[in-house]
Amino acid sequence: MSWKNLKQQSLADGLIHDHDALTELDDFETIIDWSVIERQLSSIHSNPMGETVWPPLMMFKILLLQSWYHLSDPACEKQLARDLLFRRFAGLSIDDGVPDHSTIWRFRTTLHKEGHLQPLLDLINDQLNARGVLIKTG
Repeated sequence: MSWKNLKQQSLADGLIHDHDALTELDDFETIIDWSVIERQLSSIHSNPMGETVWPPLMMFKILLLQSWYHLSDPACEKQLARDLLFRRFAGLSIDDGVPDHSTIWRFRTTLHKEGHLQPLLDLINDQLNARGVLIKTG
């Protein structure tokens, strides 16, 4: 399986008016070393054959949002579909589809079964603690 390419900003994204509410989570781009997380996730869905899948780092960011905002899988899917802040944090363009609730569930289950989930969460928490950042949910 190969990963969907979500790197390029679309014209629709360029038309969105900047607002502070859309940048509330932008600090995490510098607070967290995402390259370390991405390396840990590199084996997930890494087979180049088959249908393209959502990038593992994007899916992990969705799991973080889900945890921070206490969302069920269906609620997280809906929030991704309608919330520009969530889309921006996850790396989804305004004209991208969103992973459905079963995809979110399967990704979390895969991480858990392969023993990646808790070490990744510990890695995030260690990075946040090292910078003195406390996450308040909701």
